[in-house]
Amino acid sequence: MARLDRTDAKILRALCEFPRATGVQLAGLVDMARNTVQARIGRWETEGVLAPFDRRVHPRDLGFPLRAYIAVVVDQHRLEQVLDSLDGIPEVLEAVGVSGIADLQLLVVAADADDLYRIAGHVLAVPGVERTTVSVVMHEAIGYRTLPLIERLAGGRAPD
Repeated sequence: MARLDRTDAKILRALCEFPRATGVQLAGLVDMARNTVQARIGRWETEGVLAPFDRRVHPRDLGFPLRAYIAVVVDQHRLEQVLDSLDGIPEVLEAVGVSGIADLQLLVVAADADDLYRIAGHVLAVPGVERTTVSVVMHEAIGYRTLPLIERLAGGRAPD
């Protein structure tokens, strides 16, 4: 796991504001040597700090405007097989293990309500899945973000 410092955060903040900036432009924005900036970005790529490019593509632009979370209760003896099967469902964007009344929380996307019904059926049909609860995303109040944390580390604007 990489540990980012204040210098890294300043470069990341500049990249957030100007994602298409060249190495030379970034160096000017953060008042650092081009080689320093490029070396740090290279390290991030090697260490997996930056998320894959596909995370930037919104599912709605691929024809999947509906999002839902599916809480899944699993037979614990079959957890790995369940995860392997869920990995084969393209509409499952993310699966995380959680504590509480469910074992997994899935983020799924669908074309419409009928499509969500179909996807939920596929999830429920996975051997080892005991129960599911579907919650449709009605409104994204705060989208996924890391910029406030980057700004805090960079010593920039304080979060509200």
